[in-house]
Amino acid sequence: MDTSAAPRRRILPELLGLLAAVGIAALVMAHIVESARGALLFSDGDSMLPLLMARSLDVGQPQDWAMSSVLFLPEMALFLGVWLLRLGPDGTMILNGCLTLLALYLALRAVAGSWFRSSRGVVGALLSFACFGLLAGLDHTASRDSLELASLLTTPTYYAATVIALVLSIALLRAMTGSGRRTVFAGCALGFIAALSTLSNPLYLIWATGPLGIVLVVLWVRRRADRRSALLAAAVLAGASLLGYLLRIPFARFIANDGLGYIDLRAAGASAAYYLGLARDMVATPAGAVTVGAMVLLPVLFLVLTVRERRRGESRTLLVLLGGWVIPVTVLAVAVLLGTHAARYLQPLVYAPLAAITVLPALLPRGFGARVRPLPLLAVLGVLGVLGAAAATPLLVRAADRPDPDLACVTGWVDRSGAVGAGQFWTIRSPKTRVADPRALVQVDAQLRPYEWLVNRDDSRAGAVSFLVVDRNSVPFGLGGARADAEISCGRYRILDFRHDPLPLGPPRS
Repeated sequence: MDTSAAPRRRILPELLGLLAAVGIAALVMAHIVESARGALLFSDGDSMLPLLMARSLDVGQPQDWAMSSVLFLPEMALFLGVWLLRLGPDGTMILNGCLTLLALYLALRAVAGSWFRSSRGVVGALLSFACFGLLAGLDHTASRDSLELASLLTTPTYYAATVIALVLSIALLRAMTGSGRRTVFAGCALGFIAALSTLSNPLYLIWATGPLGIVLVVLWVRRRADRRSALLAAAVLAGASLLGYLLRIPFARFIANDGLGYIDLRAAGASAAYYLGLARDMVATPAGAVTVGAMVLLPVLFLVLTVRERRRGESRTLLVLLGGWVIPVTVLAVAVLLGTHAARYLQPLVYAPLAAITVLPALLPRGFGARVRPLPLLAVLGVLGVLGAAAATPLLVRAADRPDPDLACVTGWVDRSGAVGAGQFWTIRSPKTRVADPRALVQVDAQLRPYEWLVNRDDSRAGAVSFLVVDRNSVPFGLGGARADAEISCGRYRILDFRHDPLPLGPPRS
C-alpha cells in the first residue's frame, strides 16, 4: 500500500487551485495594463509613493516622509522586496500587483477553510476569486474615484493590505468560532493582523473591527453554544485594534493628517448624494450596471442565506454569511454618516460578499458531491490557469517595457541639466520616479511652496528651483511676473526654464 498517496491527494487540489488562481491574476493584470485603468498603476500620483520611496532609498536620501493617515507598512514591505529584483518601475508595479492578487486568493482560501482536507474549500475560493476577476475585468476607466473598486487592489496605495486583512480577519474569526486546537493560533494571528492593520491604516477599524464586532454580537445573542468563543474573538479583535492604534504614536512625525480631517458629520446628506451619484454614473454602462448589481444583490443573497441557516447552519459558516451583508451595510452607513467623499472607502462592499461566496459549496446538499467530482473540475481549471498565464505573460512583459517618449523627454532633459526643478503633485511624481536623482524634482503647490504630502520632506531643503514641469493637470503658477527664458515641449509635458532667474521656494506646507 502506498502511504504517500493520501497526502498527495490532499495536496493536489490545493496546487491545482493555485495554478488556476495564477491564471486569473495574470489575466486581470493583463486587462489592467492594456486598458485605461492602467493609468492608476503606472502614472497615478498616489500610486507613485512606493516608487518614490524606493528611489529615495537607492540614492541614500534621509528618510523623513510626510504620509497621510495611512502608513502603508505591509504594502511598502512587499513593494520594496519586489523592487530588489530590479525589474524597473513598471515591471515592479506589475509583479507587485500580481502578488497582491494571489495574496487575495490565499486569504479567500483561508475563509473557505479545510486546508488540505476538502476540495470544496478550493472550489469555493476559486469561485470567489473568479467573481473578483470578473468584476476587475469590467473596470475600464482611468478614474480613481469611481465604483470600479475591484481593480484598485492591483495598485500599491489604495489600501490593498487592509482589504486582504479584512478577508483574513473573517477567516481567523471563523477558525476561532466554536472549539478546536487551532483556536489559540487563530487568536494570535488575528491579534497580529488587527494590530498591524490598525497601525498601518486606521480604516481597518471601520472596515473590520466595528462590523465584525457586530457579527460576533449577533452570534453571541443567537447561539448559546458560541458565546464563549464569540466573546473571546471580540476581545482579541478590539484589544489588538486598540493596541495598533496606540502604536501609531511613535509614527506621529510621519503622519501629516491623522484622519480626522476627512470627517465632517454635517456632510452626511452630501455624502449620500455623492455616492448615489457614483452609482448612477456606473449603471449608465452595461459593465458598470453589472458591478453595481453585484454590490447590491450579493449582500441580499447572503442575508437570505443567513436567515435560512440561522438554526440548522454550522456556526462558522453562519459567521461568514453574516459578514457578507453586515460588513457592506455597516461600512456604507458609516461612510455616509462621517461625511466622506471617496469611493475607495467602500471597498468592503465588494470584498465582504466575495469572502462569503467561498462557503457556498459547503451549503450544497451532501449528495451533490457524489455527482460532481471536484478533482476533475480543479484539474481542468488548473490547466486553464496555466494557459491563461501563458497568454497574459507577453502582454505583461510588453507593458513593463513600454516606451513613454514624453516622459523620457522630460527625464532626459532634467538629467542633462544638472539643475533642480519643481512641479505639482499630479504632474511631477511620475517624472520624479524616473530621473537619475529624485531630489532633482521638488513637489510644490501653485504658490511654489514645497507640498509635503506623500513625499520625502528632505526634498524641501532646496531653496530655489530653476525650471518648472507642467502638464494639463497643473494649476497656473503664481510667479509674480517672472518669465521663463525658454520653453521645452515634451509632448504632454512642458518644461519652463528659469535658469537665469531661479525661482525661490516658499515655506513648506502639507
